[in-house]
Amino acid sequence: MASEELIEVLGNKYNTDILSATTEPKSAQDLSDELDVPIATCYRRIDELTDADLLTLHDRPLSDEHRRIKVYRRNVDKVEVSFEGGVSVDIAERSAVKNKLDDVWRTMSN
Repeated sequence: MASEELIEVLGNKYNTDILSATTEPKSAQDLSDELDVPIATCYRRIDELTDADLLTLHDRPLSDEHRRIKVYRRNVDKVEVSFEGGVSVDIAERSAVKNKLDDVWRTMSN
């Protein structure tokens, strides 16, 4: 995705809040409740962040009501925007080690 498009995504209301809140996997409902974002808006922002590859579907666990829910986690640890010599966005993705540990933990807890 081009730098300008990433800045537009990051500039949309709630997107940076959602990214900040998803260091641990969370459902749309959890994010809506925690961030006081209308649920329909939360789903739109999740789709936008997922399309930009900043957020990913992490798992589909069973809820307390025995329904599958989607939980999301951010793909990035850091985003830097620079305006020197034009606009550029540098993204530090989550490390492979963190992703592996999450996968092992998820497997063990199922």
